[in-house]
Amino acid sequence: MLVLTLLHAAAAILLAIYGANSLLLTVFYLRRRPENQTEPSPPANWPAVTVQLPVFNELHVTERLLAAVTRLEYPRDRLQIQVLDDSTDETTAIAAACVERYRQQGVDIQHLHRTLRPGFKAGALAAALPEATGDFIAIFDADFVPQPDFLLRTVPALAANVKAGYLQTRWAHLNEDYSMLTRAQALALDGHFVVEQTVRQSRGWFFGFNGTAGLWRRTCIEDAGGWQADTLCEDLDLSYRAQLKGWQGMYLGDVAAPAEIPPQLAALKRQQARWATGSIQTFRKLAGSVAGSDRPLSHRIEGLIHLGAYFCHPLMLLLLLLTLPLLWFDGFANSPVRWMMAYLGIASIGPPLLYAVSQQVLHGREAGRQGWLWRLTALPLLVLMGTGLALNNTVAVFHGLRNRPTDFRRTPKFQLEQRSGQWRNKPYALPLTGMVLGELGLTLYALATVAVALLRGHDYAVPFLLLYVFGFGMMVVVGLAQGRAGGWSHTLRRRTRASGTRPQVGYREV
Repeated sequence: MLVLTLLHAAAAILLAIYGANSLLLTVFYLRRRPENQTEPSPPANWPAVTVQLPVFNELHVTERLLAAVTRLEYPRDRLQIQVLDDSTDETTAIAAACVERYRQQGVDIQHLHRTLRPGFKAGALAAALPEATGDFIAIFDADFVPQPDFLLRTVPALAANVKAGYLQTRWAHLNEDYSMLTRAQALALDGHFVVEQTVRQSRGWFFGFNGTAGLWRRTCIEDAGGWQADTLCEDLDLSYRAQLKGWQGMYLGDVAAPAEIPPQLAALKRQQARWATGSIQTFRKLAGSVAGSDRPLSHRIEGLIHLGAYFCHPLMLLLLLLTLPLLWFDGFANSPVRWMMAYLGIASIGPPLLYAVSQQVLHGREAGRQGWLWRLTALPLLVLMGTGLALNNTVAVFHGLRNRPTDFRRTPKFQLEQRSGQWRNKPYALPLTGMVLGELGLTLYALATVAVALLRGHDYAVPFLLLYVFGFGMMVVVGLAQGRAGGWSHTLRRRTRASGTRPQVGYREV
């Protein structure tokens, strides 16, 4: 029983650290001095820019992406566009037709197609770099629709700061109002970009490139070792390696690039699993270098917390699993664990406060359904999502801790904007998986824990435990309801399953 008590206490303390760090970031954001963000003057000689568009089986959004990118305002003799197409379906034909049409209009655009896709997105970016003519490399994933002035606002900023190796902009949302699920995701993304990225960049802490809607200095990519495929978060990996080499990162929160939010819970779970696996792979790869760097101690601690953020999910799961036996055998009697749970409750204020601040900053001047208070009505759902994803992300964390190749499983997009569009019964709609059985089991386990807490007189634990009940229960109910749109996973056969261990295959231009 002592061992279980100590494990429970350790998990609670570590979770409290993550929650307290969110509170710290919010306090630093509120205490920061407002910056007079003046856009730098246009360079005397605009640098050459290559826009790279990694695409894999994106038949719904490829035309929208190319239409937006070809509208980018920039000196035409200084701009190159590369479509990095790894597709195995009709996306390739769509991309080829679009590229040919724009090429006839005088756009410098290439369609580069790989018949095999070793290294996944990282492999695509690495294989295309020798074909790039730009000194700066802009990257947009298939679900993004950059504004025409994107390069005019970002290139001067990066060009003016010779120490900066990359520049990240804020993600905006094409379909935030599509459903409560997309509204909750938008809330989480806004908190990350408005508060976290702003504070990390302004205080000189390590902060990550988000993989898209940003700009890289080509010399920085090459100096930091190039795109590497040993993690699923090649963006986080490269940005940390660049900072360890002495490069700085830039974040422009006043420049926003809108993108599509996953409308299907299964798609969100797949996206979260990929991010969790890749982040922990990067932690395993670079934690020693970050801890041993010559950066100030606070920078190193924040870097490690950032890289290991997804460890909070196995900690949440461990906390639930340990609570039932401790309650049953009165392990909480005369134990400091009760007080630790109180501290955990205080620390848990951090994330909701962070989200509230981000909404007030972005939408404080708007009213009604566009106002920040209305947008916060999605916060309870976001809290339940964060709890309900614990099993999904715990499995992903353990995948990240293993030193084995991992498949890159793309997040499907459906060309949704605001409340229009439909994803059900479309190609790429995801099936229900066996994960729902584990989530059902955890829902019942959490219910049993609530019953034991009431039976043993530990009423203080019930609100905390109900988060697990409703969080995992929501995963089951929504998963079953939406799963009918994609069928059951065992009825589907994957048409392709690329291996990350195959020899490097370059591009051929179509």
